Amino acid sequence: MSPDELHLQLRNLRKDDYPQLKALMDKVYPDIGGAWGEHTILKLINEFAEGQICLEDNGQLVGVALTVKVKYARFSNPHTYDDLMDARENILNDRKGDAIYGLDVLIHPDYRGYRLGRRLYDARKELCRQSNLKAILAGGRIVNFHKYADEMTPGQYIEAVHRREIYDPILTFQLANDFTVKRLLGKYLPEDKRSVGFATLLEWNNFLYEPSDNILGSRIRNVRVGALQWQMREIDSVEEMLRQVEYFVDAISSYQSDFAVFPEFFNAPLMGLTDQSQQKDAIRFLAGFTERFKREMSQMAVSYNVNIITGSMPINEDDVIYNASYLCRRDGTIEEQRKIHVTPHEKRDWVIEGGDHVQVFDTDAGKIGILICYDVEFPELGRLMADEGLEILFVPFWTDTRNAYLRVRHCAQARAVENECYVVTCGSVGNLPQVESLDVQYAQSAVFSPSDFAFPYDAILAETTANTEQLIFSDLNLDELRYLHHEGSVTNLKDRRTDIYEVTRKW
Repeated sequence: MSPDELHLQLRNLRKDDYPQLKALMDKVYPDIGGAWGEHTILKLINEFAEGQICLEDNGQLVGVALTVKVKYARFSNPHTYDDLMDARENILNDRKGDAIYGLDVLIHPDYRGYRLGRRLYDARKELCRQSNLKAILAGGRIVNFHKYADEMTPGQYIEAVHRREIYDPILTFQLANDFTVKRLLGKYLPEDKRSVGFATLLEWNNFLYEPSDNILGSRIRNVRVGALQWQMREIDSVEEMLRQVEYFVDAISSYQSDFAVFPEFFNAPLMGLTDQSQQKDAIRFLAGFTERFKREMSQMAVSYNVNIITGSMPINEDDVIYNASYLCRRDGTIEEQRKIHVTPHEKRDWVIEGGDHVQVFDTDAGKIGILICYDVEFPELGRLMADEGLEILFVPFWTDTRNAYLRVRHCAQARAVENECYVVTCGSVGNLPQVESLDVQYAQSAVFSPSDFAFPYDAILAETTANTEQLIFSDLNLDELRYLHHEGSVTNLKDRRTDIYEVTRKW
């Protein structure tokens, strides 16, 4: 068959296809009884038409995938082929099933080598996703096992196929299509002499599956973030700065954002209201306003219906200063994340201490984490968060020079790639000569993605103009992350060699 003669069409099987289907099944399955009876196929089409998929070439049926709905809890456990049908060879389709069961995939011998089986498997996967079903299950024959039955067990045979030491036309193909072997099935199809009656129970998991019993509580798939590249200004009062904060929260909220993000030490201009001859005292003066900012920004989060990442502010706890960021959820709850690694400047001039743990926070718009500036330059923290399901990492930062900024930027991009998550960086700009140690700022806030086909070619979703006060917005598709975790060109998280190394925590 010459490829330029092909005219393939993917469609659902029709009742008038049965004569061709019978001829195809008889040709492919002479060793296990050939085709099913016409009443079996017609009943299957009547009850689950969208699950019966075929490929035709110039009007000739050349490939078929037959499928039935089942209960996952029942058929993810041991069963036989006979459990799928009654005494009259009626396939038992469960209209309320939460999974689909792959009965058969067959390709005309003259059309093998064109990867038509992969097309049918892909169509099944898309059906599973669109129907919001939990998984595809299948009992897979191990048709070359009879050649090795005298020298190895079925389990050893499956392992050898998995290691590609043995080729099995069915199992090798299924493993290449992202199916995993869940267990061995004995006496699955006793008349199957080539498989000596054994089969593998295979599963392809629909990682987009959402239980349908909690519609209001289902996860948001598209998340909008708004980040403020904040201009440092001389101010006269706390009230003036809070008015600026509310102005920008209002602006970000008006674009229906799920998150509003502020930079590290965004309220540092308040230090200009006190004597700065001792920087240690000035940072403690600033810490005196943190509780008020936290409380009022939490009220804004509720009033404007947006989750706020409060940048960072100093806190005084038992006369020890920490650098902390807050997640002010729009339901009124508040979470705290302290900076773990403090910079030499923070240690020397402000006598700030580092926090002792990081965590991932559940929100109504995904699982998020916060790493303040310098923390993003330590990959272990991001990895710990990734292990807890991190989807969006927020990095409020303050940098004075371009090389300092680039350290944060490059490390943030690395965290996005290695942890398969989105990273939102947010900094401040402008000159503030009246505040010691904060006289200049350099920033170009940005939203970074992993690097794969679903994302921009440069893995940059949005970025500001450098050193200009500006709002940026970006829509983050959380389902794209789930695709990446399972079916990316590379799968960093899944491919980690946890058998030889791991990152552990001490808290």
